[in-house]
Amino acid sequence: MDRSFYQFALSYRGGGKNDVNAIFAEAMFNDLSFPKDEKHFDSLSRYVEDKADPNMPSIVFDELYAHYEDQFL
Repeated sequence: MDRSFYQFALSYRGGGKNDVNAIFAEAMFNDLSFPKDEKHFDSLSRYVEDKADPNMPSIVFDELYAHYEDQFL
């Protein structure tokens, strides 16, 4: 299946209020400029770091991307 990181991360929405993956996914969903079709780590990582949103920390992104990579790349 050919899914972007955005599509993958959306599956974490709706988790508990202390679930860092759910918080990240919700913030990503609400960020209208998030690169929704991107699949490459470097571009996504640069976006997350430049955005510097406290609800989208790079450490959580790195972990989510590792899961994405295992399943879809």
